Amino acid sequence: MQKIGYLLFFLVGVNLSFSQSIEDIINQVSNANLQLSVSELSGEQATIINGTSQTIVSRVQSNNDLAANYIEERLSALPNLSVSVQNFNTNGKNIIATQIGQTNPNDIYIVCAHYDSVTTFCADDNATGVSAVLEIARILSSQCLDNTIVYALWDEEEIGLLGANYYAQQAADETNGNTRDNILGVVNMDMIGYDGDAPGTVGDNEFDIDVRNIANSISIKDDLIAILNTYTFDLDVIVVNPGTSASDHSRFWNQGYSAVLVGESWETNDQTPDYHTSGDQKEDIDFHYMTELTKLVTAYMATKSGLIALDNTVTQTQTELIANSTSGTYQWFNCDTSAPISGETNQVFTPLATGNYAVEVNNGSCTEMSTCFNFSVLSTEDFLEWEVNVFPNPVTSILRIENLTKTEIRILIHDISGKLIETYNSQKELTEVSFNNINSGIYFVTITSETKSSTFKIVKE
Repeated sequence: MQKIGYLLFFLVGVNLSFSQSIEDIINQVSNANLQLSVSELSGEQATIINGTSQTIVSRVQSNNDLAANYIEERLSALPNLSVSVQNFNTNGKNIIATQIGQTNPNDIYIVCAHYDSVTTFCADDNATGVSAVLEIARILSSQCLDNTIVYALWDEEEIGLLGANYYAQQAADETNGNTRDNILGVVNMDMIGYDGDAPGTVGDNEFDIDVRNIANSISIKDDLIAILNTYTFDLDVIVVNPGTSASDHSRFWNQGYSAVLVGESWETNDQTPDYHTSGDQKEDIDFHYMTELTKLVTAYMATKSGLIALDNTVTQTQTELIANSTSGTYQWFNCDTSAPISGETNQVFTPLATGNYAVEVNNGSCTEMSTCFNFSVLSTEDFLEWEVNVFPNPVTSILRIENLTKTEIRILIHDISGKLIETYNSQKELTEVSFNNINSGIYFVTITSETKSSTFKIVKE
């Protein structure tokens, strides 16, 4: 019998991370992320662009290359996205990130916002919309989807909706052998941060859905309201029909596509008082309200794009992290460095240092990343030889575990590749574990209590 020294990763009980339900997707929307993005896009806080600290002092269409670079870098850092810059005139450029659907790649949903402005700052118009699109991309890019999502940030909205108009015309073009893009829905987010109540307080939290009876636009409105009534949001909807044509969604209406505008309530005259002025700054934004609107559109996009049931969940025990997916390939990551951990490609991962860890699971066609788990690594004593005894070794049918500690122990059996085979909890003095259905080979039996841990190398004949 060989006993191997072990480290205890002291976390109470078992923790499960789920990222598959719409509810869980909604809960990933981060108010802090939205605040940071608005601060950086409005130039009220410096950010890292092209590897150096810079400030976005302008998003006016004639001088917004730095903002475009910022958006492109943020999207390019996300998994499962193909990012491109669409130049449509001398100065104008749309930033387009495409997440290809695994089942229906030609069925397209677009979530979009314009990033250009008329003057400095312009936090509400439209750093809020851009920040929401970036947050939605952050969350959904880690998921495998049935349908395609396009995350689009338009340029030159403020001088005639030029960026969206170019994209929509290109999508609808059927000349010279082109095929019309099958865009099933467009949700445009333009000015989603102002609510007349004091920021963060309970109030009306009204928002507008601007819609017209063009293509299936009414259905988008209906779906948004259904989601609003299915999950918990601190929002009240105002339907505006016929809705305004003074934003990018209308250029998709012009091409016969389904589209709506989601934003603060101009219909009730509850829009920012600093519209199109340099007074439009972060201090006027109600980030609770903005977060709720971002959650609503996130839920819509997750619902319509179709979450594929690739299991990216993880079981966390006192001693290890276990990917719950039983098929596919695995790569464990250090969340603190965003780097893959060399050699850690098994279903089970035992960290060697305190930190935050996640697993990337690939099923052959797409990849999903789990949420990050925090581990505190503490040295622990081995069991004394008289406290725990594992026999016989080699084993042919029944492995016996003698526990004289009078405390509950957890028993984990892994094969030589690190794959978890069986787990047991026991307070018995003698626990019998069947090896009858386990193939011949080398296995590791880990026994842990609240204060001690030992691993035993066992041979199954």
